[in-house]
Amino acid sequence: MTIEKNHVVTLHYTLNALEENGEKTFIEKTDVEQPFTFLYGVGMMLPKFEENIAGLSSGDQKSFTITPAEAYGEKIENAITQLPVEMFEQSGMPPIGAMLPLQDAQGNHLTGVVLEVTDQGVTVDLNHPMAGKTLQFDIEVATTRPATEEELSHGHAHGADGLAEH
Repeated sequence: MTIEKNHVVTLHYTLNALEENGEKTFIEKTDVEQPFTFLYGVGMMLPKFEENIAGLSSGDQKSFTITPAEAYGEKIENAITQLPVEMFEQSGMPPIGAMLPLQDAQGNHLTGVVLEVTDQGVTVDLNHPMAGKTLQFDIEVATTRPATEEELSHGHAHGADGLAEH
């Protein structure tokens, strides 16, 4: 069976960032015990990722690259902001490198990566952590099957135990 819209896809991948000099920087990898499972064709994944795996079947392997423009955009240099220390009175000050879920004045959800913590505030980078990166995927499709009506109505895949998978 080939990957089509509204299929539950389980795959293994290795993700590297491709540097300008051609070197690869490891980002993450799935393993046999914890493959990546998602509902294909419903907007969960980067469109270019889905485009690259369309029509593949169980056992197929493929390597492909996604440019920053096709992924999370270029890094915006002035997307750094200072959050007041009062925001952290109850939770405590976050460590450098922590990813903070934030919301702007318009209600948009963002993630800020902590760059610096001082007595005056917490400096965060509002760029997506993958912004500016060329992503290089090596994937192997484990399984693909039509989604159930329940999975389609919930918008995510369910595992063999009935629990949601990501």
